[in-house]
Amino acid sequence: MRQKQARKGFYSWALGASGLLAICAASTVQAQTAAPALPKPTVVGSGYLNPWAIAPLPDKRFLLTERGGKLWLLDADGRKQSELQGVPKVVDAGQGGLLDVVADSQFASNRRIYFCFSEAGPQAGTNSTALASARLAANERQLEDVKLLFSQRPKAKSNAHFGCRIAETPDGNLFLSLGDRYSQRDDAQTLNNHHGKLVRIAKDGSVPKDNPYAGRQDALPEIYSYGHRNSQGLAVAADGSLWQHEHGPQGGDEINRPQPGKNYGWPVITYGEEYGGGKIGEGTQKAGMEQPLHYWVPSIAPSGMAFVTSDRYGPAWKGSLLVGGLKSRSVAQLAVKDGKVTGEKRLYESLGERIRDVRQGADGLVYLLTDGPDGKLIRLVPSGS
Repeated sequence: MRQKQARKGFYSWALGASGLLAICAASTVQAQTAAPALPKPTVVGSGYLNPWAIAPLPDKRFLLTERGGKLWLLDADGRKQSELQGVPKVVDAGQGGLLDVVADSQFASNRRIYFCFSEAGPQAGTNSTALASARLAANERQLEDVKLLFSQRPKAKSNAHFGCRIAETPDGNLFLSLGDRYSQRDDAQTLNNHHGKLVRIAKDGSVPKDNPYAGRQDALPEIYSYGHRNSQGLAVAADGSLWQHEHGPQGGDEINRPQPGKNYGWPVITYGEEYGGGKIGEGTQKAGMEQPLHYWVPSIAPSGMAFVTSDRYGPAWKGSLLVGGLKSRSVAQLAVKDGKVTGEKRLYESLGERIRDVRQGADGLVYLLTDGPDGKLIRLVPSGS
């Protein structure tokens, strides 16, 4: 009897021990597979006056625009190296000024950059978005061979909705997003103007022959897609596809993958509403108008965005799309699969900063640019680095 009880006690102990071992093993596996710690935001530069964009250079330095009209060359740690002379005069009013800047894909050999800005019109108070190219001089103190490649038509009396994000796609052409100028929003649905459009041009300013409206008499040939409100985000995915986001009015910020000749609906359809309330257009859907891949209600006021293509942050981040939020004061991390947005996380809300731009640097790390009179350049440092 005692032998049976002893054997039973041994079995109970063994089962308990194995259960404990199983729990320990499960905990170990769970610890090993837990999501990595969030990359640490580290300020590497500050004191920029209302910065709008950063352009990473191949040698790990940066170009940075300040909305008031200054273009800076920064060192790899975000310190101002030199103010570049030769920038065209900009209209520094409202949302206008010196806005986006990108480096040519062959910058290491041609030292060419592209930048967009608000350009004054011939009539008092009129302006529009313009795109220029230039070469960084050998002395790294000025721009050379400055060329105006594109100027939005018509000029309007408005200091809002300039759009002004630039992207170079693998075919070597340039895309430029253009706002509807706020007061001209109905123009976004007509093709005889550049308001509320995404345009596509060659690097010399000419119109690619395969543009959807090239050769038509009833449309401006630079137009690639239309029905946009105020797009301040363009990014090229690893597969070469172009992604775009745009501000909604009060709610209805959108993510799209613009396609040639497609109509993205503004102001006929939107998930937003008039400021102060009230319906806009015909609702959220209409035949012949594209639905967004993703939208935000309430608005986050999206600005710069970038795909994470490097391995610096591991598989949890690689392939995701990061979108800066001005109103939300955060970074939206969107999971992307098969050309669709499959999930979203809000990151870095604790910073309390308006995120104006998001870029991946030559070092494979992500950089954030904050908006304000004391703008900051923030490097996201992977955990364990």
